[in-house]
Amino acid sequence: MGQLTQVLREVNPEHDERLLVGPQTVDDAGVVALEGHPDLALVQTVDFFPPVLDDPYLYGAVAAANSLSDVYAMGGSPLSALNLAGFPTEFSPEWVREIFRGGFDKVREAGAVIAGGHTVVSAEPLFGFAVTGTVARDKVTSNAGARPGDQLYLTKPLGMGSITTAGKKQRIGPEEVASAALVMATLNGAAAQAMVASQVTTCTDVTGFGLVGHGHNIAQGSGVTLEFTLQALPIFKGAHALATDGVVSGGSARGKASLGDDVHVASGADQALVDIVFDAETSGGLLIAVQAEHSSTLETELAARDVPVHRVGQVLDKGDHSIVLS
Repeated sequence: MGQLTQVLREVNPEHDERLLVGPQTVDDAGVVALEGHPDLALVQTVDFFPPVLDDPYLYGAVAAANSLSDVYAMGGSPLSALNLAGFPTEFSPEWVREIFRGGFDKVREAGAVIAGGHTVVSAEPLFGFAVTGTVARDKVTSNAGARPGDQLYLTKPLGMGSITTAGKKQRIGPEEVASAALVMATLNGAAAQAMVASQVTTCTDVTGFGLVGHGHNIAQGSGVTLEFTLQALPIFKGAHALATDGVVSGGSARGKASLGDDVHVASGADQALVDIVFDAETSGGLLIAVQAEHSSTLETELAARDVPVHRVGQVLDKGDHSIVLS
């Protein structure tokens, strides 16, 4: 993650005043000024990945929800989507049809227009979308807005890496995987609406870099430290037991190798929870930093939209570490 970010900075160093949010803050999406519309901006993002589920329809739906989530994380609303897909030549046409159907259904649910796409032959299946959205310029929720004293909220449970890994290893049944997959396929649109109505200035979605990785992006972009209370974190049913048995995805070890030196883990911390917060998530929830005086408003707005309310930590002055796990 850090190496790629540095490469991007090196090959695209010049500043363009039209780019309101770019790679410098490792945000979820780019935000670009829209000529002739001083109060509005475009949000642009792209995401695709190989199958994390055996059900082709759910895989397509989750991939779409994951792609759309980056727009929601910036406080925006999806406008249009371009499909990106790759499939082996021998891949089942019926599965291709179901993957597309799941993805297109989810894009339509978001109220966005499917404007086209591009498909190639690839060694393994790949599926996702490039999404364009709109956002009010004074409502952009980038990684750079967190301040000491802000409260941290998370809108979906963690532990998807353990669930999907256990499913692949047949440690759990398809019903348990499908139950968690439905959460992955849930759009973050309602959560985004709640935070926009609550004067939130900072948000990211928790996906491939896990809670620690995406929290680290906020900490670096804002020049603060994020403290997570491990016992306050929402965890998928069964994920803690799986992690205790060592069932996590490879993302957990990669996260520790990449960011471990910048994370302080409190003495006596639950090691399974530590493994989970370093692990990769797929189409996870929004991690929101909100000023303390607006936190009750956010809780009310989330609850009114049937979005789970989980206060999981706080923002501290910049310390020796970017992340504290207490």
